[in-house]
Amino acid sequence: MDGKKISVIVPVYNSIDCLERCVRSICAQTYANLEILLIDDGSTDGTDQLCERLADQDDRIRVHHKKNGGASSARNVGIDLSTGDYLGFVDSDDYVDADVYEKLAAALEKGNYSVVQISRDEVDEEGGRLPDICMPPEKERFCSSETFLRELLMHRGDCSFCTKLFLREIFDGHRFPEGELNEDFLLFIAILQEIPGVYILPGQGYHVVCRRESTTRKRTKDSFSRVFLDIVDNADKVQELVDRKYPALHRAALRFNLCQRMDYMLHVPVSQMRTDNGFYREVRKYLRRHVADTVKNPYLTKKNRVYLLLFTAAPKTVRRLHGIKMKLTEKAGRR
Repeated sequence: MDGKKISVIVPVYNSIDCLERCVRSICAQTYANLEILLIDDGSTDGTDQLCERLADQDDRIRVHHKKNGGASSARNVGIDLSTGDYLGFVDSDDYVDADVYEKLAAALEKGNYSVVQISRDEVDEEGGRLPDICMPPEKERFCSSETFLRELLMHRGDCSFCTKLFLREIFDGHRFPEGELNEDFLLFIAILQEIPGVYILPGQGYHVVCRRESTTRKRTKDSFSRVFLDIVDNADKVQELVDRKYPALHRAALRFNLCQRMDYMLHVPVSQMRTDNGFYREVRKYLRRHVADTVKNPYLTKKNRVYLLLFTAAPKTVRRLHGIKMKLTEKAGRR
């Protein structure tokens, strides 16, 4: 297929062990009219040189080197440099099936849609299949913006930009928020307000590789990823949007807020669960204010309710016990 040009943007940082597989999977696309933008975000492990070697092997690859600024910064540079009619994104850890962009482009053109999505699966570094986060539909379907938002609030939807193909004009006036994690969620919520919805294809053509040293969830004994703060902040922002524009989704948004705070409480180190930690203190206050909602919200599971109520009553004890449980689970998994 030699239709409109697709720009595929790949933010790259210290990806020496996985970048080649990623780029090869994009170069192998059955949709030939591609430009592949490798945005090197200040790599220090030789990845910058690998980018140049890969570009020498395929004239569709363009490389741009920049000072380290994070994945959002690299994606924004890629958007600015892109010349395609459609924009796609692939993370340097991941890879795609050979026909992904042919399928996505055909759906965009056939239905005159603004955004088309294909589902993803997740694998570990050895290639082992992990449980699905988002279930693909059995057949292609159009999902209105409000319905798509509801699926996100129920943790069933996919806000990743990597599983989607966009009309280039979508990004006129939109860029990824820099200096934040969970950046896909907030930007996609903003985009949903400007489009009728998302066309979703069956199948899992995008493959997420879950690395042990993930930058979004890596933590040590006394520190943890800022993503757990950002997911709470973003939950508050989407609650405000829902109550203003989609009142029918209020309880789903409240469930989302409670679950995001539960995720924070499950990961915050015990050493940071102090009264002088303002963020932790506000999360506890929120859980206390919403005890009745925790009990009555129809979208929370029994397990959700138990954890939330326990975190309201004895947060440090629950966090310690959960930490022990996770260590035992990890130890059993290595056997």
